[in-house]
This record gives sequence, structure tokens and C-alpha cells, in this order.
Amino acid sequence: MGATGDKVKGRYSFIYMLEDGQWKIAHHHSSVMPEEHSGASASSAPIADDEVRSLFSLWNNALATLNPDEVAKRYSKAPCLLPTVSDVPRTDYDSIKAYFVDFLKKEPQGTILESYVTSGPDWCMDDGIYEFTMGATGDKVKARYSFVYAKEGDEWKIAHHHSSQMPEEVVAKASLPEGVLA
Repeated sequence: MGATGDKVKGRYSFIYMLEDGQWKIAHHHSSVMPEEHSGASASSAPIADDEVRSLFSLWNNALATLNPDEVAKRYSKAPCLLPTVSDVPRTDYDSIKAYFVDFLKKEPQGTILESYVTSGPDWCMDDGIYEFTMGATGDKVKARYSFVYAKEGDEWKIAHHHSSQMPEEVVAKASLPEGVLA
């Protein structure tokens, strides 16, 4: 890397949008791999893929309470929430709770449609596609998701949560002639 030539393994994601006939990067996220910086001991018991997937139920059950405090408690001490319907990254308890005050009015309940699990000592990641049914309206919303969980004491907490609209919906709308969506 840089002047030293050291190699660093990392994760990345890009979201592209069509602007003026050109594909442009609308969002880019990259980070070093959490196992290299977690400080976890090599003796930590691995978490099974099914157990990782079940962590979503804890969060989804918190949504079902319609209590933003219960949802915010699912996040770690140093969280990052990049929500679907807000341009504001939420990086602390109060901002995450504030986001869910409005979101919970829709009475969301999620179902995982596709899940891809990766894990290491004291961390795990579940990413894929989920769909929400909004109990208040019956609307269904499909989105991509990433949950990175970290072990805090004996509990798994959400350290990073990224949710975004399906790109097919964004591209399809961007491709329509002006005035069609009005």
C-alpha cells in the first residue's frame, strides 16, 4: 500500500446511477476486513451460518414492538446505519432511534429473500435481499441489505447496517423520459 507496497485486504461496495447518459458512482464504501482489527481472540467459538441468519429475527422482532428504543438497542456501541429512506448516516444511539421513530409508523416486518453469510472470530456478516411488508399500508418494499454484527460481551450487536433500494428500480426510473414519473 502506498510507499511501502504492503497489501491490505478490504471490502467495498459501489452504487452507480445514470446521470446525463453516463454511469457515475453515487455511493462508494470500503473498509479493512473486521477480523484484522477486531481484537478478537483466536479461541472464539465460530458462529454457524444459521445462527447468523437468526440474528435478523432479533432485529425484526424489535421492529414488531413499534418501539424505536427497542430497535436502537440492537445496535452496537459504535454503530453505523445507512438506511434506505434517509440520506443521513446514523452513527449513534440517538440518531438511530430518531430514524426508527418515523420508520416504525409504517409498521414494517421484514423477510429475508436471499442471504449470504461470512464470519470470523467475534464478528459476522449477513447480506442479501430482504422485503418489508408495511403493516400500515400493505405496501411491499424490496431492498438490498448488509448487517455486520460484532460481539459485545455475550450479545451480538449490529455494528454496521446498510440498506438500499434495488438498483433495478433506480435504473428503470432514471431511464424513463422526463415527466413520466410526475
